[in-house]
Amino acid sequence: MLQSMIAGEQLLETLRERTGCPAISFSTFRDNYRILVPREYIYVVLQCLKEGFGFNMLVDITAVDYLYYPDARHRFCVVYCLLNTQTGQRLIVKTFLDEPDLNLPSAFSLWKAADWLEREVYDMFGIIFEGHPDLRRILLPESFADFPLRKDYPLRGRGERHDFPAISRAES
Repeated sequence: MLQSMIAGEQLLETLRERTGCPAISFSTFRDNYRILVPREYIYVVLQCLKEGFGFNMLVDITAVDYLYYPDARHRFCVVYCLLNTQTGQRLIVKTFLDEPDLNLPSAFSLWKAADWLEREVYDMFGIIFEGHPDLRRILLPESFADFPLRKDYPLRGRGERHDFPAISRAES
């Protein structure tokens, strides 16, 4: 798939040239093509992939918490799933973050779909997307103080569920 547009090594070299980032790496697993980007270059790489390589659709943004993973060098990984709608090619772009600096530039100016996707990652993991037009909780109440998909969040919660009003589902 990716070979029809540009070979993996050529893609890597072209991205390095256009973005000025020498530390981009490329890997494949089965039919998944992945690019690992240092956090300070994530926006310029995403922009180059959209404008220069035709990845015109942001399919998803998610995150992974590697807190208790053996041999993990970073705490969080933010994962962008991109699609070129002309060729059907998919590409996964990853970047790593560590506490206390959990800030990334927002991809909202590139893809409007980043609006709710970044809000969900913020809501569940506490990763802040700088420049987002409306970064606030999307799944949990504003009064919720934690981030439940972090590995240090207790499995039974911190008692927050008892603070919310009960909703009766009784038939009328």
